[in-house]
Amino acid sequence: MSLLLVVAAALVDAQDRVLIAQRPPGKQLAGLWEFPGGKLDPGERPEEALVRELAEELGVIVDARDLTPLTFASHAYEAFHLLMPLYLCRRWSGEPQSREGQALAWARPGELDAAQMPPADAPLIAPLVALLG
Repeated sequence: MSLLLVVAAALVDAQDRVLIAQRPPGKQLAGLWEFPGGKLDPGERPEEALVRELAEELGVIVDARDLTPLTFASHAYEAFHLLMPLYLCRRWSGEPQSREGQALAWARPGELDAAQMPPADAPLIAPLVALLG
């Protein structure tokens, strides 16, 4: 089974809400909500990949120094094993906007359990709730 490394961000606004994105139609796990992020390019550090992905997906500019490692998920899907570090980010430039056809929503940490998320994202919720309330 191959290992897939992806990075994700919990963008947290001034009201302690977290940005989540809905996977668009046509993509695997379409319709489920997730933390923004994506795959690493060859030779890319996780933080570099996340800065790039957030700019591509949401049009926001993030300084890698503003990414704080929070937790990670390790989940076995049928075809691959996913390893996903989650970074906390409270500072960015620009207003997050959908650049890849995904719906966006701000959710309070306690509301994340109600969002339909991929199985790999579920273990990421508890550390956010513990940190943000």
